[in-house]
Amino acid sequence: MEELIKKARKHDADAFTELMMEQMQTMYKTASAILDNEEDAADAISDTILACWEKLGQLRENKYFRTWMIRILVNKCRDIIRKKRNLFFTDEMPDIPFRDCGYENLEWKQTLKDLDERYRIILLLYYVEGFKVSEISDIMELPESTVRTRISRGKEKMIREYKYVERKGEE
Repeated sequence: MEELIKKARKHDADAFTELMMEQMQTMYKTASAILDNEEDAADAISDTILACWEKLGQLRENKYFRTWMIRILVNKCRDIIRKKRNLFFTDEMPDIPFRDCGYENLEWKQTLKDLDERYRIILLLYYVEGFKVSEISDIMELPESTVRTRISRGKEKMIREYKYVERKGEE
């Protein structure tokens, strides 16, 4: 990945494309954990790719590329959420296309869906994407102690919910 970043910083479009393709699954999981639908996640990812291309020269150290990219993605997701809050809804019902969710993605969405966003995104970055607490702290612009607390509390909430569902199923 280091070599691709070096080439991309020299405006090598093929290297940048390959670099983004390597990160696509990470970006998709992160955007899906924050946003409610596939279209918004796709918009956030495409906006992130464009921003990364335009601002690659601002990346201080190549080894922090993933952290830098995910921070941009999280900010793009937040922008979409802010814009949606300001929308006016009509009485018209939109056509909802059929989509087939992969089993793995569906399982994670079901597991994380009831968690508050502040826990959901941090748990996803920590457990699914393997980011360190310090990296998540940089991405989310939060103190490391807050990240550790949210990991712990999010995990506790998931355990309580799982035990509740398990007991409910036995009745």
